[in-house]
Amino acid sequence: MCGIIGYIGKEPAVPILIEGLKKLEYRGYDSSGVAVMQNNTIEVRRAVGKLQNLETLLRSESLSGRIGIGHVRWATHGRPSEENAHPHRAGNIVVVHNGIIENYITLKKELAAKGRTFLSETDTEVIAHLIDSLAKDGVSLETAVREATRHLEGAYAIAVIDARDPEIVVGARKGSPLVVGLGQGEFFLASDIPAILHRTRDVLFLDDDEMAILSEVGVRITDLTGNEVTREITRVLWNPVMAEKGGYRHFMLKEIFEQPRAITDTIRGRLSQETGAIHLEEINISQERLARIKKLFIVACGTSWHAGLAGKYMIEELASIPTEVDIASEFRYRTPLVGPDDLFIAITQSGETADTLAAMREAKKKGATVIVVCNVVGSTASREADGVVYTHAGPEIGVASTKAFTAQLTALYLFGLFFAGMRKTIGVDELKKKLADLVHIPALVERCLEDNERIEQIAKLFFKANDFLYLGRGPNFPVALEGALKLKEISYIHAEGYPAGEMKHGPIALIDENMPVVVLAGKNGVYEKILANIEEVKARGGIVIAITTEGDTEIVKRVDHAVSVPATNQLLMPILMSIPLQLLAYHIAVLRGADVDQPRNLAKSVTVE
Repeated sequence: MCGIIGYIGKEPAVPILIEGLKKLEYRGYDSSGVAVMQNNTIEVRRAVGKLQNLETLLRSESLSGRIGIGHVRWATHGRPSEENAHPHRAGNIVVVHNGIIENYITLKKELAAKGRTFLSETDTEVIAHLIDSLAKDGVSLETAVREATRHLEGAYAIAVIDARDPEIVVGARKGSPLVVGLGQGEFFLASDIPAILHRTRDVLFLDDDEMAILSEVGVRITDLTGNEVTREITRVLWNPVMAEKGGYRHFMLKEIFEQPRAITDTIRGRLSQETGAIHLEEINISQERLARIKKLFIVACGTSWHAGLAGKYMIEELASIPTEVDIASEFRYRTPLVGPDDLFIAITQSGETADTLAAMREAKKKGATVIVVCNVVGSTASREADGVVYTHAGPEIGVASTKAFTAQLTALYLFGLFFAGMRKTIGVDELKKKLADLVHIPALVERCLEDNERIEQIAKLFFKANDFLYLGRGPNFPVALEGALKLKEISYIHAEGYPAGEMKHGPIALIDENMPVVVLAGKNGVYEKILANIEEVKARGGIVIAITTEGDTEIVKRVDHAVSVPATNQLLMPILMSIPLQLLAYHIAVLRGADVDQPRNLAKSVTVE
């Protein structure tokens, strides 16, 4: 949504803040800014557009202060402009904020009635004025922030500095992530771990309704009533180099090519091909409790929702249990019929997606057992769930998810087999065979990636198209949705994904000689029906790009372009089918001159509604 960084230590703050903001730019790039404590005053610098504009501005400055906060913004309240950029100042208080304050209009009216003047359209400026109005008559910054949070409704992660209290930085969170970094004589606040990995790997995760007070001597954590909180230090194993481009032109391309390793790391140590055993210790839920489950709910947003749709096919076929898939923002606002006999699976790469967290809390309130499939250790979702299935994709910087998606599919397949083994819906020999199929997937993904140049050539033929249609059946239908989403996200071409059987119920009207139709035509139980769909497209002059199974010579005769993927069992085919679609979207976006890693209007982690 937005990115926050804070620093207190012995070195000049500006270079450290800028380096952290570079790692957070995927969270927002409409504007950026820093505030630095300089000779007991606070100097604020802000710039519209990408972070490089702020860097250019700061080159002419001589800010040497050792305490500061910084921000990259994705606009919610107020258009991208310098006056709406963070940090925001009110009197002696300067604030950066991630989240949405739902009652900011009411607070703004109350503060304006007391003589406060507002210079921006943002909800964040209200926080600055509120804290400044409370930080008077000897009231400390810590106390003023604590009191201010009692008036705030909605989601926030904030970092605050005060010219009257120039030796501390205060952070607080509710509904938006905030991490504390512990360095050697220096301490940090950040929205996400990569922002501080170049300085430390020791972190503390703040929970909702908690505050962190950073000073030269250390960090204190309290709740919002002032009680001290003890928190274990987490050692982050990610290497800062893992978040660099590594010679690739874009993070997205790097992350596409990292998928064999991400899938391998998600599998590693979790299965025995010899015995068929699956080890998911992080679930930490008794078999007796799981045995009582009568229905599954999978809830997620965006790409994670597509993974959930594919997961439904996996879990229902393997474990023979009814599974419902919901978009998190819809689930939380209807009256879901979920209860103590149900298992709720939330899927979220970041573990901080606001709608998914709200849906999880609703399910827990109704008594359901909650498991989260998540990529970030220590995230809010992983802490609040009853159990976790971690993916091990590593940091994903490109806004359009790639390796996180295939790692999620891998985790869901593993969970489906785990649940099937527990429910004894498949025999041990069949379980071993399906595990062997999974073990082979990373090598098969490597083979898919060998078609990169072939796919780039196809992209050159169609990058000027205005519309694409993606069709799939069975477990490949969610991949059609994901392929269309990838193209929309990074190339800004209109694209739709459909179940192939629905083509005649509307989308067929769009097909003409200018409409590329991407058909996921793997060999499975509905192969003949897919062939019929292809014939229907060709009869209307449509252009067919088919993703086929290796060795399928029949379909190649019927389509304009074909890319093949290796054969595997149909539940794992979505992993392989997604690779050519990711590469196609990537190359089309590059040819159109789009910003692949930071597409317009999007942020990596949607931590507000």
